[in-house]
Amino acid sequence: MSSIKRIGLVLSDVPGYSETFFRNKIKGLQENGFQVFLFVNQNQKKNIEFPCEIITAPNFNGSLVTKLTQIIQAFLKAVFVNAKQSYTLYKLDKQDGLSLKRRIKQVLLNQFLFKKKLDWLHFGFGMLAVNRENVANAIGAKMAVSFRGFDLYLSPLKHKECYNLLFSKKVHYHVLSNKMKTILIDKGITKTMVTVINPAIDVSFFQTQKRQQTNQRIEILTIARLHWVKGLEYTLQALALLKKEGLDFNYTIIGDGKEYERLVFAAHQLDIKEQVVFKGKISSKEVKKELDQTDIYIQYSIQEGFGNSPLEAQASGLLCIVSDADGLSENVIDTKTGWVVPKRNPLALANTIRMVTEMSLIDQQKIQENAINRMKNEFHINKQQQHFVRFYSEE
Repeated sequence: MSSIKRIGLVLSDVPGYSETFFRNKIKGLQENGFQVFLFVNQNQKKNIEFPCEIITAPNFNGSLVTKLTQIIQAFLKAVFVNAKQSYTLYKLDKQDGLSLKRRIKQVLLNQFLFKKKLDWLHFGFGMLAVNRENVANAIGAKMAVSFRGFDLYLSPLKHKECYNLLFSKKVHYHVLSNKMKTILIDKGITKTMVTVINPAIDVSFFQTQKRQQTNQRIEILTIARLHWVKGLEYTLQALALLKKEGLDFNYTIIGDGKEYERLVFAAHQLDIKEQVVFKGKISSKEVKKELDQTDIYIQYSIQEGFGNSPLEAQASGLLCIVSDADGLSENVIDTKTGWVVPKRNPLALANTIRMVTEMSLIDQQKIQENAINRMKNEFHINKQQQHFVRFYSEE
């Protein structure tokens, strides 16, 4: 490990205060002797406090004068400051059959990644590595790429064959679930080059007192951006079925997104608008308060790399119901720490919610205790940090 000290992490933007994953990862690496640099395509949070040095890419999309200035500066750096790295990148891209125009463009656009001497260059999302497949090699660093769900499952549908060149390179991959690892292996990636490191949470923050069964209405919660991939409309359909059966409930959705109006209208058409509350985006402290007031947590996604919110819900002692989408079936162990339901099946979801509400208090508490103990043992931040230390220590 002593020879691996400098990590370059590439993201689109500087993570905000609420995006704790990257902050915890960086702090854990620093505490274990690593030096970390954050490279971002843009920095919309320039005044935000961050635990490492931030290097921002030039803005090539401004006015004509600004654009020309940035191009000239990048060209001068390529010729006089980073000549060796630039020539190596140009040569490697040529070997891959890239056109002359594209080779020159990639040399200029990626100059900011040559600013530091690194042992590892780690792209935080799959699409950030596209058009940068040879940058790590050009600077003499090992290359790592994280896939988090959307970028592995949906991005290739929008950008066909976008990872073909990436998958031909020697890359160490970090994924969130064993399901994602299997997908990469099926695409021809060597098993030893794929490491599963699950998300982690501050378990102590989400600890709460055990809930007592009451005869009051059931409080149900989902935390998700308002996007079709989260399956919220299927959840609304399931709850509409239960309302017809006489179940008394409130359903709170925390999160914002472009599907807000459509989901509000769906709740109206399903005649459950009075039972559904859209909270929007709220702080972590407010999320904790909502969790403390909730009985059942639902994450009925169509696609989910793994999901932090179900972890937080289980740590809080909620009864959790999730879909079988991707990493969710590893997040929750069916009938042990919660329930896993086939996705896109509102009737199956409704039946599971009804079954959970009719369980005895003793059976509910057994599930809750299993979930809380598993969160404490498997998903705490320190364990995740040690996984990343080992990830970067591999030869």
